[in-house]
Amino acid sequence: MEIIRIIVLSLSALMLVFVGVMRLSNPIKTYLKSSGIKLENDASLLNEMRGVAAVMLFAGMIILLGTFIEKLTFNSHLVASLIFIGFAIGRLISLKADGKPSKQIIQGILFEIVLGVANAFCLIHVLG
Repeated sequence: MEIIRIIVLSLSALMLVFVGVMRLSNPIKTYLKSSGIKLENDASLLNEMRGVAAVMLFAGMIILLGTFIEKLTFNSHLVASLIFIGFAIGRLISLKADGKPSKQIIQGILFEIVLGVANAFCLIHVLG
């Protein structure tokens, strides 16, 4: 189970750190390339995008620490579960309310569900 925990935390952390850095450094280019979304050069919109990106980056760093520091394992799985399941639920609500998004976003939803469930599984195992 230790290897599975490390793999799940590592994948979760790497995904959040990578996406966080990319969206924080250049949200217009990153959203267009990864999601097919064309953002306007609007300071308020970009401020919101960078704010979420920073949360993703710092959550990824906390999750990554859980792979090295055993006392942070529980917290890392908890943060990862909340982030990935939270994004998945929000996107599923949007899917129902707003319609079908791009193929890239559908793929993102699947990754979020898989990583969210994997982290929740590991979290339950850490508790048990």
